[in-house]
Amino acid sequence: MKVVLVSAVALIDVDGRVLLAQRPEGKSMAGLWEFPGGKVESGETPEAALIRELQEELGIDTWASCLAPLTFASHSYETFHLLMPLFACRKWDGTPQSREGQALKWVKPSKLRDFPMPDADIPLIPILRDWL
Repeated sequence: MKVVLVSAVALIDVDGRVLLAQRPEGKSMAGLWEFPGGKVESGETPEAALIRELQEELGIDTWASCLAPLTFASHSYETFHLLMPLFACRKWDGTPQSREGQALKWVKPSKLRDFPMPDADIPLIPILRDWL
């Protein structure tokens, strides 16, 4: 089975809320909420992929020194296995804005379960809830 490496981030604002992005129509798992991020390209580190994805998807800049490894997801879907490191980030330049048609929402950690998420993301919720 093919292993897909995806890097994700819990952006945490000054009120302790986490940013969720809703997968837009036309994408696989459309309508589900997830942590921002994306595929790690060949030759890229997970941190470099996140910095690139945050710029492309949300128009914000951050630095590897501001990405703290928090936990990871390892989940088998029907056609691939997802390995997804999750970083925490509290410092960035700019205001997150939807650049790819995705809805964005700042959510208290205790409310993350109220949002339908991909199967791989669900085990990350209690870690965030307990850590924040």
